[in-house]
Amino acid sequence: MTTPPRNPWVLAQRAHKMNPSVIREILKVTERPGIISFAGGLPSPKTFPVSAFAEACDKVLREDAHAALQYAASEGFVALREMVAASLPWEVDPAQVLITTGSQQGLDLVAKVLIDAGSRILVETPTYLGALQAFSPMEPDVVAVASDDQGVNIEDLKRKAPGARFLYVLPNFQNPTGRTMSEARRAALSEAAAEAGLPIIEDNPYGDLWFDAPPPAPLTARNPEGCIYLGSFSKVLAPGLRLGFVVAPAALYPKLLQAKQAADLHSPSFNQRMVVEVMKDGFLDRHVPTIRALYKSQRDAMLAAMKREMPAGVEWNTPDGGMFLWARLPEGCNAVDLLPQAVDKGVAFVPGAAFYADGGDPRTLRLSFVTASVDQINTGMVALAAAIREYQRDLAPATVEG
Repeated sequence: MTTPPRNPWVLAQRAHKMNPSVIREILKVTERPGIISFAGGLPSPKTFPVSAFAEACDKVLREDAHAALQYAASEGFVALREMVAASLPWEVDPAQVLITTGSQQGLDLVAKVLIDAGSRILVETPTYLGALQAFSPMEPDVVAVASDDQGVNIEDLKRKAPGARFLYVLPNFQNPTGRTMSEARRAALSEAAAEAGLPIIEDNPYGDLWFDAPPPAPLTARNPEGCIYLGSFSKVLAPGLRLGFVVAPAALYPKLLQAKQAADLHSPSFNQRMVVEVMKDGFLDRHVPTIRALYKSQRDAMLAAMKREMPAGVEWNTPDGGMFLWARLPEGCNAVDLLPQAVDKGVAFVPGAAFYADGGDPRTLRLSFVTASVDQINTGMVALAAAIREYQRDLAPATVEG
């Protein structure tokens, strides 16, 4: 009998810090026929400007094919960097803009440049799971700062800021909670961070997706030298382009650029040119309001269905924009345990515990309202409510008749 060959591969220590995305694993389940998914953070395909990209693709190939299909500068296409700089509500030099392969790469570059093993970094409670995934291979000490529906708790931040490398925040329609940091909280946070010498990583993929009024000015606009700003084209154009951007202080930009060069040389030059072609002549000013209107109608449908269907004790918020709603199950429930029963009834969500740096609240869950139709939202909420009631009965079987 032949002896199986010995595995010759020895993993780096950082590889042991890498974990699968809980969301990606759940998305595999949602591919089953008949599952209504509120799990994924995917933009609605209805919002993709397909005809605009078809025209842009044709024009780029006709007029600029050789450059579009060639290697390119690591910083990104100059015209796109200029567009990004001009779109931001504070003075930005295009030389501060680095085009990335999705804003997720921006998080990876920040991690490589700013985190040593054992570095203390601060995050909201809860925070974006993808950021935790990007940071964890660098082996930081991730410290959660207490947060409420207005954002980061300033007093807790002041206690934890000394010695921290940075604070990572999503002020606008946060993933996972959908909350928006108030103007007063932003002002207090900017002041506290500046006093503590604490850099801020501001992640803003959802800021354009407001429903009734735009969010307050970015944190970076208040202290550009103390912040790194991350943005994305995924939510306003299409995620498959894999294009985002980083705006960094001049002193930090070269190192982020070097990390980018080591990672992938540059982001796809063809895609960058297509985006420039699509966005010229104010396209986003016309296109983004259609996304807002669609998402607002879907949020309203989910809120109405939850009010109508959910059993007593279930709590939820009302996001002012973005793609997510945050809910909390009654006392004694665990969203991880509820999920299989929900899937059996044809509906999926993401348990909230995965979004906490410190283990978090097992009763919480994230619901995305943007990829399901109103009919699917109504059907899915009936199923989810039934799963919760069934789960509660299994948790506490009646011991007293009547």
